Amino acid sequence: MKVYKTEEIRNIALLGNAGSGKTTLAEAMLFEGGVISRRGEVTSKNTVSDYNQIEQDYGNSVFSTLLYTEFNGKKINIIDTPGMDELCGGVVSALSVTALGLLTINTTSGIEAGTEAAIRHASKAHTPLILVFNQLDHDNSNYENTLEECKNTFGGKATIVQYPVDAGPNFSSIIDVLKMKMYKYSKDGKVEILDIPDSEKDRADELHNELVEKAAENEEALMELYFDKGSLTEDEMRKGIKLGMLARSLYPVFCTTAKKGIGVARLMEFITNIAPAPYEKKLRPIVRGKEVKMDAADSPSLFVFKTSVEPHVGEITFFKVMSGTVKEGMDLVNSKSGNKERLSQVFVSAGKNREKVDELVAGDIGCTVKLKETKYNQTLSLKEAGTVFEPIQFPTPRHTVAVKAVNDSDDEKVGEVLNKIKYEDPTFVVEYSKELKQLLVHAQGEYHMNVLKWYFDNIHKIEVNYLAPRIPYRETITKPAQADYRHKKQSGGAGQFGEVHLIIEPYNEGAAPKSMFKFGDKEQKLSVRAVEEHKLSWGGKLVFANCIVGGSIDARFLPAILKGIMEKMEEGPLTGSYARDIIVYVYDGKMHPVDSNEISFKLAGRNAFSMAFKNAGPKILEPIYNLEVWVPSDRMGDAMSDLQGRRAMIMGMGSEHGMEKISAKVPLKEMNKYTTSLSSITGGRGVFAIAFDGYEKVPADVQEELLKAYEAEQEEE
Repeated sequence: MKVYKTEEIRNIALLGNAGSGKTTLAEAMLFEGGVISRRGEVTSKNTVSDYNQIEQDYGNSVFSTLLYTEFNGKKINIIDTPGMDELCGGVVSALSVTALGLLTINTTSGIEAGTEAAIRHASKAHTPLILVFNQLDHDNSNYENTLEECKNTFGGKATIVQYPVDAGPNFSSIIDVLKMKMYKYSKDGKVEILDIPDSEKDRADELHNELVEKAAENEEALMELYFDKGSLTEDEMRKGIKLGMLARSLYPVFCTTAKKGIGVARLMEFITNIAPAPYEKKLRPIVRGKEVKMDAADSPSLFVFKTSVEPHVGEITFFKVMSGTVKEGMDLVNSKSGNKERLSQVFVSAGKNREKVDELVAGDIGCTVKLKETKYNQTLSLKEAGTVFEPIQFPTPRHTVAVKAVNDSDDEKVGEVLNKIKYEDPTFVVEYSKELKQLLVHAQGEYHMNVLKWYFDNIHKIEVNYLAPRIPYRETITKPAQADYRHKKQSGGAGQFGEVHLIIEPYNEGAAPKSMFKFGDKEQKLSVRAVEEHKLSWGGKLVFANCIVGGSIDARFLPAILKGIMEKMEEGPLTGSYARDIIVYVYDGKMHPVDSNEISFKLAGRNAFSMAFKNAGPKILEPIYNLEVWVPSDRMGDAMSDLQGRRAMIMGMGSEHGMEKISAKVPLKEMNKYTTSLSSITGGRGVFAIAFDGYEKVPADVQEELLKAYEAEQEEE
């Protein structure tokens, strides 16, 4: 393969709902460019893009796949992305290194849930779009309805460049109002470029004039030419269309039936003529080190946007050359570790087929193998440059599952698998919760977790169960209580003795320790000598007040008492959850001249605290989350009913981005499998964002239920 210059490269992402034809379109583009000699089919499991076994089993794209083709003297790098929003990691990473999105829309279905998700991701990445109306040869194909949906979604941005003459089973001709020609395709895929027939002339002229106006709007000089001449040349229109695309004010509409190759070559011609070159989209921000330009003559740097592992190959590192020229055998430095990495081989990639090249210039996309430590989101550059590009921000997980090996002997292997998978798919977040004693995987939804299960079952041969994650409850108190406890143990020699008297009360921010309490008819006066405030790692505070007078407990035993109390707060008296927001006053006790030691006072303090806690109006607190949900207006009632069944408190409603928005506070306990429920309620179109808000007391019936469950659990042990 020849070395393409930066201006000869086009980087595109194929976006759209599952089943819209992205992979088939990629296949057709590779065929038109001569990279493959025969088009594969998704149903035949022989496409270049969906080559992973899981993709062939599922019948749709699961990962983003890097491809390339050559056309019109240009190189087009293509990233075919998954169509389900739960597999959005591939979409987000693809948009981070491409300058154009082909939004593929199935004209039998129009704008679907996956289409809307792709639009959101493209908007966040500020990526220009071409709207590719696909599958126009189907019986139920409806160009006009699809166009109307696009105009409702994009407003005046959806701009016709092509329309079909006869969408449906007889579809074979496209009117191109930029070229003002008709493209007629024979059954063997050959195209004739003809004059527009008289029956279509009026409509074509009207749409051509609309396209001229839309092109002229993007530059003052073009507008002046348009006013002077009443029209624009094709080259002038190209310039205006390109400016509109870069500003995301113009989304050209193209027509294809990718399975038969209809319209694909013309689409590729448009991409090579008009689509942005890599340097025409703003360079990824640099967070540290030398500023660079997307220029082959600049200092070399590359950004890793994806890593994957393949059998018999090992780890493959996919990168975009951000500046300079990257050559085989070049040594660069990992920006994170400062260690050297050698690019022993450089490849261009078409699915699992990789072609070795000597070099890649700024703006190009390629891959390498056998790097020592470089992963996704890392930069390689010259040591003296120290350039670091801003990492990709992946979507926050929306679904959490606890993963447990069926056989305990496989626990370590499960951890190793999860540690690898999070590098291949960064939208998986893996953690071991010491508090919950569970290995947690945070994902985008149930389908996303099914993908992970497929790997455990088919690749690693490890049986795992998915469990509902435990809830990180907290325990606290609502009123003061008093207790004392004597720990005494004799065992022949020196024994153990320690007695602690204490009072506990709820902690409120800013409140000063008290000097007097009343329990029944009895008053207890305190002399607060020292106060320690401990900020707890799990939230809230413990305030420890030393009120010992007359030396009833030696000062050297107070840290042991505090330690005993803290141990019990780590395993609360009610349900074993962390306790928080408590003031402890240690005001009296007894020692033994021989038998008293630190362990005695630790146990005495722990047990006195536990006794007082149970008499202090103990309450369980549950985590509450702020929830924002966007749903289509016709599903608003169902979404509200579902939330009310989850003990949600509705905080507000409104409209945003053409959807109805619900703001609510909801207990984490009630959010299990919400991703699946919302998808079911809204036909996959609903989306939500969730963020921790704070802790609130659980209702009495919920507390009773939790206490019984904990008691049963303790009996089983």
